Amino acid sequence: MIWKRDVSLEAINAFSQECMVGLLAITFVRIGDDELEATMPVDNRTRQPFGLLHGGASAALAESLGSVAGWLCTEGEQKVVGLEVNANHLRPVREGLVRGICRALHTGRRHQVWQIDIFDAQGRMCCSSRLTTAVISS
Repeated sequence: MIWKRDVSLEAINAFSQECMVGLLAITFVRIGDDELEATMPVDNRTRQPFGLLHGGASAALAESLGSVAGWLCTEGEQKVVGLEVNANHLRPVREGLVRGICRALHTGRRHQVWQIDIFDAQGRMCCSSRLTTAVISS
């Protein structure tokens, strides 16, 4: 297991409600030994004007997953901030829930790199994203 913090899904979802994560209805649904998973609805909050999942919403899901995963890999008063996020939008999504799965590519003392793949309700990859974070010691 890569996680250094012992935090429940309920606690993660509770502290995520009063920010963008809550506004987009992102819900953390699984903590595995080396991955974190969350869902997000494709609805009026997350669609662009042409009725498709907005690329920015996919990037927000990816950065939310990577940032929380990064924080789970820290200790004490350490915090994690995003340095760079990229997203390749592979397939349009019009409705349903998308599911993001976040896995570590690198978890160093000062930087982390996360791979976040987002899937539609049929299990087809619709976005592949990578997030680089910095670990900040307070």
